[in-house]
Amino acid sequence: QVQLVESGGGLVQAGGSLRLSCVASGSIFSFNAMGWYRQAPGKQRELVATVTSGGSINYADSVKGRFTISRGNAKNTVYLQMNSLKPEDTAVYYCNANLYDVHYWGKGTLVTVSS
Repeated sequence: QVQLVESGGGLVQAGGSLRLSCVASGSIFSFNAMGWYRQAPGKQRELVATVTSGGSINYADSVKGRFTISRGNAKNTVYLQMNSLKPEDTAVYYCNANLYDVHYWGKGTLVTVSS
């Protein structure tokens, strides 16, 4: 069984930065992709950024140029560096791992950006 644990959320002022981390444990293989999604109050969960095992990266248009996703050397970790944060970035951020179209999710970490 795979478990994903996120960390790094918190309260930050607009224009500030946060770095989210996600570590996978359990029956780990080389995930096809890992990434971050977020869900703001009253909204649907949306993709923030993903990175494949081959290194291909995809960002939501709303975070391009501000957020950077990366994978750790251990391949079971993924990070999200978030700069120039805006109040509209406020959400619960979820780590996701994809293994042959089976998706695993963390419990989420709350990011709150004050204006």
